[in-house]
Amino acid sequence: MEVTDVNIRLACDRICLPAVSENEVQKLFTPGEDIPTCAGFMRGHGTYTEGEDLKASVAGVKEQVNKLISIKPLKSRYNGEIGDVVVGRVVEVQQKRWKIDTNARLESVLLLSSVNLPGGELRRRSSEDEKMMRKYLQEGDLISAEVMNVYQDGALSLHTRSLKYGKLSQGVLVKVFPSLIMRRKNHFHSLPNGAAVILGNNGFVWICPASGLEHQEDSGSAGGFIQDLEKVRPKYSR
Repeated sequence: MEVTDVNIRLACDRICLPAVSENEVQKLFTPGEDIPTCAGFMRGHGTYTEGEDLKASVAGVKEQVNKLISIKPLKSRYNGEIGDVVVGRVVEVQQKRWKIDTNARLESVLLLSSVNLPGGELRRRSSEDEKMMRKYLQEGDLISAEVMNVYQDGALSLHTRSLKYGKLSQGVLVKVFPSLIMRRKNHFHSLPNGAAVILGNNGFVWICPASGLEHQEDSGSAGGFIQDLEKVRPKYSR
């Protein structure tokens, strides 16, 4: 029986990705576990002292700012900061404001004076303008917004004045823990497969056709109040 040599080669060069460094993996602390400290440390949220030892009171990862040591819990409500990008759902229409569910401890507030009207129309500060609020946003609508202010009780004040914020129409909402969303410079991403993603700091992730965000940015001063139900990909190729 004749034996022939077989030469098997890859279609392209193999790319060897380096393994994740142990320094990049954050240690997960469980309740009651000792936390390494430094001299003159200060106790932060999610920790307690037992004698001279510092222990974790919640399950999470360690965060240290100078000598302040705290534990960031993995499962918790969203604690907003000014400048955060959030995705929320309208739960109530009140006088001159909307109440928004942003996965926070308290419902957030979107003032009528903090939105762009459809088509860039100048808002008339009158009773008729307030009567039209439900035409712009009603209960159940999803929006993308930015945290403008944090009140003393922890409630968030939102705004949608930028062209990239506003009402969301066609897409899917995915909810994750807020601790999984890192604060970045850009939370709007277009993927090569024709989808676009908005990563809300509050743990709400919005997935939609990429053309949806393009229309939103090219819509002048509409502020995102545009619904485009045109099919962007045929059903057989999804």
